[in-house]
Amino acid sequence: MISLNLTVPLAVDFNEAADYFIFIANLLIATSAVLVAVSVVLGIIFKKSLRAQNRFIFMLNTSICDTLSGVGGYYIGLFDVQEGYPSRNGTYSIMPLLLAVNILTILSAQVDRFLAVVYPFIYSRYITRTVVIGVCVFCWFYTYLSLTVQNLVTVEVAAKIKAYGTLSLQAIIIAKVLMNVKLYLIAKYQIAREPPGPERDSKKESLRLIIVVVVCFLALCTPRFYYVIVVQMTGSRYMFTNCATDPFTVMIRFTSTCTPGLYIWGSPALREAVLKTVWGRVCPPLRKR
Repeated sequence: MISLNLTVPLAVDFNEAADYFIFIANLLIATSAVLVAVSVVLGIIFKKSLRAQNRFIFMLNTSICDTLSGVGGYYIGLFDVQEGYPSRNGTYSIMPLLLAVNILTILSAQVDRFLAVVYPFIYSRYITRTVVIGVCVFCWFYTYLSLTVQNLVTVEVAAKIKAYGTLSLQAIIIAKVLMNVKLYLIAKYQIAREPPGPERDSKKESLRLIIVVVVCFLALCTPRFYYVIVVQMTGSRYMFTNCATDPFTVMIRFTSTCTPGLYIWGSPALREAVLKTVWGRVCPPLRKR
């Protein structure tokens, strides 16, 4: 009689003090990601004035990704899981590709802010809320369609698809950096020449926020990206036992807390919605703030 062991062991053995630190740190990262990202999701959904603005639709899309990443973090961060190749107790790349959805969404948000500030008349005419929602849906569809194809074809074809995906990711990262520089110059010179008023303040706020988000996002994500490239090019093994003990993977997972946290920090309207509409229902005194 054949018995199947479906139990996935924990990420650490708790033989040393460092094991307890790693386990608790991963638990806190997953919990903070869920709490902060869900707060942003509910804040935007419950506030009609936020749902009507395109930039908050992009925030909503990334925060949904961050919520799922936080939930998945309980598995990846607490159990013996190694994503990538070779995989061990992995999620068939479902969880790692949430990062790809985030990358595409944030790049789209950068382009959106560029068009909104530089070409306001064209933007208001063509970039409607329906178009933005369609772009967000496309980010999900393209990412997971590629994963489906990769899982259905032969290993050789899958390797080629993964190689093309890696090259595309490099191009996207370069595009994000260049777009961030462009947005910074726009915020520094073009908006500075506009007359003071609510519209100028809104443009300045949105540009500042997307610039800070991209900088923090790239700072947390790119070390892991180039680490994987070095491992694959040299043919060496991964230095870390699993995702929980891999500091580069932990940094990526921390973006699920950092990105929505920056949204709350950089947008007074969203911060008010989160405090009064979301957390105000849990803690009534927050509604009076």
